[in-house]
Amino acid sequence: MNGVESPKRPGSSPNKSTSACTPAEHSTIENLLRKLTSGSPEDRLSATGEIRLLAKRNADNRVAIAEAGAIPLLVDLLSTPDSRIQEHAVTALLNLSICEDNKRSIVTSGAVPGIVHVLKKGSMEARENAAAALFSLSVIDENKVIIGTFGAIPPLVTLLSDGTQRGKKDAATALFNLCIYQGNKGKAVRAGVVVTLMGLLMEPQGGMIDEALAILAILSSHPEGKTTIGAAGAVPVLVNVITNGSPRNKENAAAVLVHLCSGDQHHLVDVQELGIMGPLVDLVQNGTERGRRKATQLLERINRYAEQQKQAQTEPEAPIHNQLSQSPPSSTDVLEC
Repeated sequence: MNGVESPKRPGSSPNKSTSACTPAEHSTIENLLRKLTSGSPEDRLSATGEIRLLAKRNADNRVAIAEAGAIPLLVDLLSTPDSRIQEHAVTALLNLSICEDNKRSIVTSGAVPGIVHVLKKGSMEARENAAAALFSLSVIDENKVIIGTFGAIPPLVTLLSDGTQRGKKDAATALFNLCIYQGNKGKAVRAGVVVTLMGLLMEPQGGMIDEALAILAILSSHPEGKTTIGAAGAVPVLVNVITNGSPRNKENAAAVLVHLCSGDQHHLVDVQELGIMGPLVDLVQNGTERGRRKATQLLERINRYAEQQKQAQTEPEAPIHNQLSQSPPSSTDVLEC
């Protein structure tokens, strides 16, 4: 994904075109759907809970539930004032979204605004599952655009900041996936994600360093992201990661610094003063393939800047030399400066 190492999430299972459920199982599903539309509040609560569990159980159930017409009914329940029904509904949609065909059906049924509503207003578990659902749906590229358009990114940043450990993980994986689409990167930056990510980097015991660096790496390729990350004082933290981090985190830290140091002499000076040269050489020699590539790119930028500085310091001496020798410098002399 854009050459960036992403935080890990369980993969989606392939969808089956038709369900292998028995007639009795189909009948059970149809009865549950009737309760969703015509039952009492308690009936709706128990029915959404059962659909949630059935959708979690296996792929055949996920196909059968969708074929029976459950998705639009569950979408309608996302706006219910009953937080328990809302939690069951968003979690059922999350479980149904494991099947590839269901991802498209969920989005075309208008689920995204409702999921974003739950992400903002639901219980903590509902918010976590809403974030996980957005991650699952965003696997399809066109859904990344839709999800960003309906305002999902700011509440994901909020969950990344104030959620439980699981909530932060779900928010991080959703944000990473959404920010693969260039148009969502600026939205994430403007929602304040960089400050939140820097806070996570400063908490080694928080267990979010991998995710924070992966998102920073993908945001640093965006002009707003690059500027905001640089202004947030990220350079010393990133140099420390390259010096002491895991191989995967060294990769992402180097990737961020490659972007920050592109055309920015202040950051080039900073990384040298912070003692990055030794760790970079070590990364070139001993890092992963991507880590070696990023370290090489960063070293090239640093060396190019050093040559430019050296040349700039010697240029004022050229006119005096020319006057004394009464001959222009040779091409070799210019190259050696």
